[in-house]
Amino acid sequence: MSADAAISVSGLKKVYGRVEAVSQVDFQVAPGEFAALIGHNGAGKSTTLKILTSQLLPTEGAVSVTGIDVVADPAGARAAFGYVPEEPALYDYLTAREFLELVVEIRGTGDIDAALAMTGLGDDADRLIREYSQGMRRKTALAAAMVSRPPVLILDEALNGLDPPSAARVKAWLRSACDEGAAVLLSTHVLETVERLADRVIMLAHGKVVADERVADIGQSGLENLFLEKIASSLEG
Repeated sequence: MSADAAISVSGLKKVYGRVEAVSQVDFQVAPGEFAALIGHNGAGKSTTLKILTSQLLPTEGAVSVTGIDVVADPAGARAAFGYVPEEPALYDYLTAREFLELVVEIRGTGDIDAALAMTGLGDDADRLIREYSQGMRRKTALAAAMVSRPPVLILDEALNGLDPPSAARVKAWLRSACDEGAAVLLSTHVLETVERLADRVIMLAHGKVVADERVADIGQSGLENLFLEKIASSLEG
């Protein structure tokens, strides 16, 4: 693993009984880079992200965030990243502002007003989270991940369900965070978002990396055609 990488995944393997969910996955994300992780349903994306965020232990391999070994020092690694899971778990009887205050108290730093403005939650920040729609809950989770401006953001389908103005603000913030040196790893099925926002795309199929390309180098055939081609090749293999 490179000590300079913001995210490093090396020889990653995860086995559930007889099912090999992830097999020898290798990739790195540099500081300032926006990387997208894509793949078919069951490709191993969420398993990879759960290992990166210390929710699962790998069967084999090594993962690190800002040089911190996630398995050996999970608490240290967690301090270095913000994370939005596909289905965020929030405290329903707190307001969004109170929830962010809790996050800032734990992390020791953060700009609550900026996070609320970035996600468009300002007018609803003092309502109980239990009253929120799914889109507003997603905004709260994003605000919590971003409030302390961590050096790494790991986002699992985190833009789903956002209204267009909020999505535009979040995307602009993520791009700005990368410009300032943060690393972003976004798992998504929305290829248009990848083409417009990401610097690089890492494609998984059946638990393996089948493509790792700069978005600018994909060419006129486009990401969708590359995706379909790589999926078909993985099935033949």
